[in-house]
Amino acid sequence: MKRAAFMLLHAILNLAFGIGFIFAPARTLALYGVGTDATGAFMARLFGAALIQVGLVTWLARRDTDTTARRAIQLGYTGGLAVGLVISLLGQLSGLFNALGWSTVAIYLLLGVGYAYFHARPSAA
Repeated sequence: MKRAAFMLLHAILNLAFGIGFIFAPARTLALYGVGTDATGAFMARLFGAALIQVGLVTWLARRDTDTTARRAIQLGYTGGLAVGLVISLLGQLSGLFNALGWSTVAIYLLLGVGYAYFHARPSAA
């Protein structure tokens, strides 16, 4: 897969989940077996806003050539996705989510590995 296509996939995932968390936080969390109150819905909406921000940056940077800015974005995503992987894995192993929670672990893992690969091999664009 080319880097631009990989970043497009990342952008679509972030925008789709971001919209879900903003407009239907309780319903989106219920898919994972998680109930929420008004405070949890508010926090889910903030998470959705962050996902949309990342999705837009990813969308706008996807066709950039090998610039310092794009490499910084890739490295930042690699680090952030690694942290998300650890947090989602700990949550899943502690029983906070139903089986769908493993999809979150997989998304963080695959995106993190992808960005690490493209950062380490800029010629793989």
